[in-house]
Amino acid sequence: MLKSELLEIISYGENSGVEFKRDDIRPEQLAREAVALCNLQGGRILLGVEDDGIISGLQRENTQEWVLNVFRDKIHPQIIPFYEEVILEPEKKVGVITLGPGISKPYVVRHNNREDIYIRMGNRSELATREQQLRLYESGGLVHVEVLPVAGSGFPDLDKARLESYLSSIIEDPEVPGSSQEWIDRLLQMGLMAEDGQGNQVCSIAGMLCFGILPRRFLPQSGIRLMAFEGTDKEYKARLDTVIDGPMTGRWDKGEIGNGRLVDEGLIEKFAAQIEPFIKEEEAEIDESFRRDTILHYPREAIRETVINALAHRDWTRSGDIEVTVYSDRMEVTSPGKMQNAMTVEKMIAGQRSPRNSMIMDILRDYGYVDARGMGVRTKIIPLMRRHNHTEPKFDATDDYLKTTLFRKQKETQA
Repeated sequence: MLKSELLEIISYGENSGVEFKRDDIRPEQLAREAVALCNLQGGRILLGVEDDGIISGLQRENTQEWVLNVFRDKIHPQIIPFYEEVILEPEKKVGVITLGPGISKPYVVRHNNREDIYIRMGNRSELATREQQLRLYESGGLVHVEVLPVAGSGFPDLDKARLESYLSSIIEDPEVPGSSQEWIDRLLQMGLMAEDGQGNQVCSIAGMLCFGILPRRFLPQSGIRLMAFEGTDKEYKARLDTVIDGPMTGRWDKGEIGNGRLVDEGLIEKFAAQIEPFIKEEEAEIDESFRRDTILHYPREAIRETVINALAHRDWTRSGDIEVTVYSDRMEVTSPGKMQNAMTVEKMIAGQRSPRNSMIMDILRDYGYVDARGMGVRTKIIPLMRRHNHTEPKFDATDDYLKTTLFRKQKETQA
C-alpha cells in the first residue's frame, strides 16, 4: 500500500470496513475486530492509529509475528490475513491488516473457554444477535433455514389434500402414506416436518410455506404484500393495499400442471389474479368489431418469474413480507434479506445459480413454477423486458433486501 493511499483511508475515519487500533491492545481485542470484519464484507485494521485518526505509529516489536499468532490462537475457523507495514516517517509506521470477506462464516473469537461471534455494525464491532448468527450460519452453509422447526405447529396444520396431490399427481410417488403417523414419518424424511428438540414433531419452514393451511398464523412473513398507487410514489392514494396468504403451491387434480385441473389456488395463483387489473388497460378507441384492444404494461412471464424468485430465494429469518408495489411508471418487487451465499447482482445476471432454499426451489420446480435451468433472470426477465417494454430491469442489492424494478411500457413504444 502506498503512503498516499493509507493517508486517504485514515482521512475518511472508521467505518464498516476500516478499524483504527493502537498496537498495545489485548490479543482478544484484535481478534474481535478481525472476526467482525470477516463476518461482514472484510476490510482493514490499521495498527498504530488512534480512534480519532491521529497516527501514533507501531510501538510493538515483531508486530507481524504477534498478529499472526493472534489469528492462529484466537480465531476459528482460521483466517490468514495479509499484513504489511507502511512507513510514514523514519521512526513512524503503521501496520495494515487486510481481510477479505469470509467464506467459512461464522468466525468466532476463542477466549476464556468461550466462542463469541461478532459482526460489524457501522464503525463498531458488536456481539451478533441470535438472528444475525443464524444468517451467518446459513451464509456459511452450516444451517439450512428452510428445514428448521416451526414452533407450535403440527401435522394438522398442513393441508393433507395438497400433500396427497403433490405425491400422487405431481411427483407420481407410488406409495402415498395412509395413517397420520405414516404421514409424519414420511414428512420427517422429506424435510417437510422436523423435530423441535423438545420431543415434538412439528412442521418445517419449507413444509409450512409450501403446504401449510394458514402459513401466516405461524410465519407472519410468509405472504406477499401487494400495493398499487396512482402516481410514482407512495404518497399518492393507494388503489390497492392487501396481503395475500396461503401455501405457495396450488392443488391439481391429476397429472402435470399443463394437463390437470387447478382445484385450489396457491399463493402464486392468488397473486396473479390480484395483480392482473393493475398491469393492463384497454385502448381508448374501439376497432371495427366494437372491441377495445388491451395494452399489457409488463410481460406476465417476467412478473411471474420475478415474484417466484423472491419466494424461492428470500431470507426466511427476516421479518416482513415480500412486497410487490405497482406505480404509474414501474413495478418494484422487494425480497427481504441479503443475497444468498456469495451471490451478487452481476453473477445473477450472468446466469450463476446458487439457491438459498434448495428444498423450496425443488418443490416449485416439481410444480413447474420454476424451469429446470433455474436461470430465470438471464433467460426470461431480462429478454422479456427488452422485447416487450424496450427497457432493462434494475436490480438493487443491499444487506437488507434485493429489489427488482420492472419499468412500464411507454406509450411511444406501444404497437
